[in-house]
Amino acid sequence: MQRILIANRGEIALRIIRTCQDMGIETVAIYSDADQEMPFVKQADKAVYVGESPVHSSYLQAERIITIAKQENVDAIHPGYGFLSENAHFAKLVINSGMTFIGPRPETIELMGSKIASRQTMENAGVPVVPGSNGGLKTVEEACKLAGEIGYPVMLKASGGGGGIGMVLCENEQALVKSYSSTKARAMNYFGSEEVFIEKYIGNARHIEVQIFGDSQGNVLHLFERDCSIQRRHQKVIEESPSPFLSTQVRQKMFETALTAARAVNYSNAGTIEFIVDEQENFYFLEMNTRLQVEHPVTEMITGLDLVKWQILIAQGQPLPLHQSEIISVGHAIEFRLYAEDPVRFLPSPGKITKLSWNAQEGARIDYGYEEGGMVTPFYDPMLAKCIFYGETRNKALARARHFFKTLQIEGIKTNQLLFESILSNHDFQNGNYTTNFLTKKLVN
Repeated sequence: MQRILIANRGEIALRIIRTCQDMGIETVAIYSDADQEMPFVKQADKAVYVGESPVHSSYLQAERIITIAKQENVDAIHPGYGFLSENAHFAKLVINSGMTFIGPRPETIELMGSKIASRQTMENAGVPVVPGSNGGLKTVEEACKLAGEIGYPVMLKASGGGGGIGMVLCENEQALVKSYSSTKARAMNYFGSEEVFIEKYIGNARHIEVQIFGDSQGNVLHLFERDCSIQRRHQKVIEESPSPFLSTQVRQKMFETALTAARAVNYSNAGTIEFIVDEQENFYFLEMNTRLQVEHPVTEMITGLDLVKWQILIAQGQPLPLHQSEIISVGHAIEFRLYAEDPVRFLPSPGKITKLSWNAQEGARIDYGYEEGGMVTPFYDPMLAKCIFYGETRNKALARARHFFKTLQIEGIKTNQLLFESILSNHDFQNGNYTTNFLTKKLVN
């Protein structure tokens, strides 16, 4: 590959640009009206205007992006994450236009894009799944009957959902009846399908994912786990590896199960298998993410590997760069998603960043999307940067994180910096004693 178009924006576009520069590959960025002065636009070898600020007029314009790619004679398109990264139609358009899609096969994206179909596929492969619907629910009466058999509380979920959208916790039948129609409508509005299903709700759970890679020769391997249990409204806030919760025996079993899941769909390129884990360390398949994850730097820090480089090499048809036995995990890494948001109401805080300096410190990696003077607009996800900290031990990584956030100065907008300082000072978190409801129970009303 000589030239890659990045069908994304912000920090992930910058991240991909850095690897391409190291590999001697030219990059073409696309940008909207709101992003004309963003750092990723300046760092790319060439930047092309894609459309107006709203995502549906710019970064979701699949045909327009393909046209730009053809005009710029690129060899491949990297979708990053979000936007079109898990859009099977877009992946097919790329391939049918004679370019390489840097990601899994379109049919894999399509299959795993349906939570019901992915659940059935994994169950057939012997991967444990959470008790729940075997297919989409047709009536609210069917939902109530099944929920009664499984036992409340249950989660009502959109089959095409993601990012915490289309998920409702139902404590009893009254709540399920009340939420059923609105969840179906929300699913249709966001995902183009009103199909919903239910799963048993597992309380005091951990959310742990396994990073996997596959190549076109049929080889698959894992790159260890990431604990993503610190969440707000089902959205990940902090991720770390190794998980402070898993025992060695269960961790190894989870890796083997993740590889079984990858082989079940003949997986190629980067992906993650996500599990929900109960208090007894029983784990169940949640979903497969058919893309690079936001939190991939955590894995890069503990392995010393460049996952974007791996993506590009595999997309070129090369085999996996290493064997499983050659990949080792050293030390501890933890990532904090720094957002421009009101720390009390948890709402986006758009505006101009009047003061900001990403101070370098030992053991810290800042994958930023914004710089001082930048404008955070209401059109996109308000993540300013991913702040990743490494240490020989978890305590060392946490100490570096505490120092960073204590000295970080951002003015002009509100951020969730104080939330991180509160989390880092919490004794349960310091001891690795947390679950997916940690923020709700410990720090947030």
